[in-house]
Amino acid sequence: MRGFSKAILAGNLSRDPELRATSTGSQACSFTVAVNRAYKSLSTGEMQDSVSFIDCTAWGKPGETIHQYMKKGSPILVSGRIEQHVWDDKTTGQKRSKTEVVVDDFNFLAGNGNGMGSSSSYGGGKKKSADVVADEIVADDMPDDDQIDLDEIPF
Repeated sequence: MRGFSKAILAGNLSRDPELRATSTGSQACSFTVAVNRAYKSLSTGEMQDSVSFIDCTAWGKPGETIHQYMKKGSPILVSGRIEQHVWDDKTTGQKRSKTEVVVDDFNFLAGNGNGMGSSSSYGGGKKKSADVVADEIVADDMPDDDQIDLDEIPF
């Protein structure tokens, strides 16, 4: 059976994104997303906070876009696959591993003060219906014969 790996993260960048070029000329952007979580302690019953720092890599145009517009503290929503890299440490000879999210899709979220609005998204160039903002649809821009009569809508 073939496996399945998907991660969806919402958090803030814990450092400025770093853009690098591979030996083949591909662009890769590395960044870390800090994901905050609140939970109730079983021992004390008090609310506790924890933070997970998740390494992410975005390749190509998405990576270039993240590098251009995001900085430390910027809120972001990313989705992608989980990858694990395993290697032998050259100095100690021990096995090392790193788990990261390889970004397939991302949204810039509001709250970073850079004037980008409520959100911007990238999904490999495909526009999804959820990406259309209702405020962008203006009835005055339609010809009179295409006007929508709200009384005719059954719900």
